[in-house]
Amino acid sequence: MILWINGAFGAGKTTAAFELNRRIPGSFVYDPENVGDFIRKNSPQTSILQQGDFQDIPLWRQMNAEMLKLLASSHDGLIIVPMTLVNREYYDEIITAIIDSGIPVKHYILYASKATLINRLDKRGERGESWSRQQIDRCIDAFDTVITDRKIMTDDKSIDDVVSEIARLSNLTL
Repeated sequence: MILWINGAFGAGKTTAAFELNRRIPGSFVYDPENVGDFIRKNSPQTSILQQGDFQDIPLWRQMNAEMLKLLASSHDGLIIVPMTLVNREYYDEIITAIIDSGIPVKHYILYASKATLINRLDKRGERGESWSRQQIDRCIDAFDTVITDRKIMTDDKSIDDVVSEIARLSNLTL
């Protein structure tokens, strides 16, 4: 099974993913950003592949979908994916494609207020107009209108509470 943890930057995706990984034997954290890094490191600086958000590169979406299908077919444990996806087309190209191939996917959105997200980003040193901060409104809007799967409100929850809720909703034993 694949457990996709979505949410705005600062919502707690990566923290939750690694806490789940720590508490679920045989689980594995897969980071789709590594594919973006690979594409950028293996293309010339003048390439269109160096510009903008790597999620806009069709190859990034294809590689992640295929890699996750391969992992799910060859790994017996849980695959945990902490990644923000707000574009419905991209969601369908990755998550819906994986589901359509017969692989079970549980998808949750870690959701927090704008004030909470800003506070969390401040605490990790992302002050000013960082890329993550610039995405907050876009993410909140997308999770309110475009990708509206199961939300887990994280404003007043500890990481243990968030992880416990994900496990409960996914029928996982911690």
